[in-house]
Amino acid sequence: MNLINLFDLSLKGRKDKVAIEFNSKTFTFGDIDCRSNQMANFLVSKELEVGDRICVYLENCVEMIDLFLAAAKTGVIFIPINILYKEREVSHIIADAEPKLVISDGELPGGFDSIKLTDLIAQVSSFTTDFVPVLTNGDTPAALVYTSGTTGLSKGAILTHNNFISNGINLVTCWKITEEDRFLLSLPLFHVHALANGINCWLISGCTMKLLTRFEHQKAENEFMTFQPSLFFGVPTMYIRLLDLPSDSAYKIGQFMRLFVCGSAPLSSQTMTDFKEKFGHDILERYGMTETLMNISNPYIGERRPGTIGFALPGISVKIMLPDGTPAGIDEEGEVYIKGPNVCAGYWKREQATIDSFVDGYFKTGDMGISSVDGYITLKGRKSDLIISGGFNIYPREIEEFLLEQPGIVEVAVIGIPHETRGEMPVAYIVANENYDAKYIEEICKKTFASFKIPRDFILVDHLPRTALGKIQKHLLLKS
Repeated sequence: MNLINLFDLSLKGRKDKVAIEFNSKTFTFGDIDCRSNQMANFLVSKELEVGDRICVYLENCVEMIDLFLAAAKTGVIFIPINILYKEREVSHIIADAEPKLVISDGELPGGFDSIKLTDLIAQVSSFTTDFVPVLTNGDTPAALVYTSGTTGLSKGAILTHNNFISNGINLVTCWKITEEDRFLLSLPLFHVHALANGINCWLISGCTMKLLTRFEHQKAENEFMTFQPSLFFGVPTMYIRLLDLPSDSAYKIGQFMRLFVCGSAPLSSQTMTDFKEKFGHDILERYGMTETLMNISNPYIGERRPGTIGFALPGISVKIMLPDGTPAGIDEEGEVYIKGPNVCAGYWKREQATIDSFVDGYFKTGDMGISSVDGYITLKGRKSDLIISGGFNIYPREIEEFLLEQPGIVEVAVIGIPHETRGEMPVAYIVANENYDAKYIEEICKKTFASFKIPRDFILVDHLPRTALGKIQKHLLLKS
């Protein structure tokens, strides 16, 4: 089976049902099928074949979905590019992926040749809406998604049809997503959170989706109130913004919502607690990566434990390993290893990086975690985020979680800075409001933490540098 075989449950089986709302326009699943057929015929006219690549540098739009489906129908590898990327990052991806075609909305950074969206729309409209999908299978690469590259040049994770299929079926099943749901999606389609989770869940379940160009917190209340979704996927920064909504609006939203899901960056226990109090919902936190899609999730039925990511999804094996290669015990910290049909086929043109990323069939995530006696997994931060001060290990997330519980602190990131004698020292970068009391924060940290864990400086900033999906870019703080 390939993706199109699975998506036909909706593209053909629900062809007359409203599939998507975007910019005040609605499209049925049949419309989406015909549009993507036209796009597939366009790709064939450009002599693209199975295994060829297309790069797409677009904001959220229906045409981006058309392109993704057309790529799946033709066996072409779909490569979404983060629209926040600049010339250096775009140049690297294009040089590495060697696409036969690039689609962009306006000029592409670096001056690369591309087909502009307006020209694409005009050209595609002339093609027939009939198309017979090219024969592919589950092992055929469907997408090449580049990692954020915070520690060096980004690598392209090869995601197969089976990766997308297993991911979509797991989420639709475990989160009880059905065609009755109304799904509000404001995440960027260039990221797997929206592409592999959002689009998959929508097309497999046959629910009605409202696609937004982007999340705008000033418009969030109106979007929720007018569309009245039952399902929302977000990142921590979105939920922090939603907490600014008036209490009566939050209550009304909570009445028609069924499920809030959070991922792509850690959600603080405090945010989860505050959200439950205001909206009446426990946010379902889950854990995934570009290379593995979704791995672990809190349960839909059962306790969604604050600060944890829950249990392994069906068909996925998770183990926590110590540096010496032996399994960690209960509540013993180690690196999270993942194995399953969700794990990518490797890195594009990076044979050694692929070899180095796997041990006995398990993918080494680089994330540190612990498992409780009843199986809930808690992430403790990135392995590379570890601060070693005077021989002592310091995990930034422990300090960050505590600081976020304190009055006046809205966001925080703890990093290690070089120190002449101790190697590194922790420093906290803080986004605060009018309730922030610097002296109180210093004193409460002294009462709470061992001396080596106490941040040596608390630096107030207007904002924390983040990726488009809300992940804090700690390497940029060192330059600030």
